Amino acid sequence: MPRETLEELFELARWAPNHNLTNPWRFRVLGPRSLAALKEAAGPEGAAKLDRAPTLIVTSVVQSGDPVQDEEDICSAAVASYIVLLAAHARGLAGYWRTPAVLHTPDGRAAVGVGEDERVLGLLHLGPPRQEKEPPERLPPADFVTFLP
Repeated sequence: MPRETLEELFELARWAPNHNLTNPWRFRVLGPRSLAALKEAAGPEGAAKLDRAPTLIVTSVVQSGDPVQDEEDICSAAVASYIVLLAAHARGLAGYWRTPAVLHTPDGRAAVGVGEDERVLGLLHLGPPRQEKEPPERLPPADFVTFLP
C-alpha cells in the first residue's frame, strides 16, 4: 500500500478523542524484516495467518500506570485504530482487526518493537479486496439502545 495512503489514514486517526490530549496510540507498519521476525516468533501455523494481507499494522497504546488514564487511553487508541479501518474502507480497501497470540509474547513484541510501557491492541490487515462479500447481519439499535427519561 502506498505510504501516502497510510499517512492519510494516520492523519485521520490522530483526531480520535483522547482525554488530556495524551495521543496514546502507536501504529507500526510492518516491513519485510519486521514481518519475517514476527513470523519466526509466531511459528509455522501462526506465520501463515500473517500472509493474508499485503499491509499489516500493529496497534498499541502507551500505558502510564494510572488506572483511570490507562483505561481512557485504551479506548482512545481503539477508536484511532477503528478510524484507520473505516478510512481504509472509504478508500475502497479491505481490512480487518485481529489480535494474534504472538503479539502478547516477548518474542512477538520484540519483533515489532512494542515497548514494556505499551499494551498491544491488535493487528490491522489492509489491502485491496479479494472477494465481494456482504457484511454480516448486525443487531438492530433497538436491541442495544435505551432511551432514559
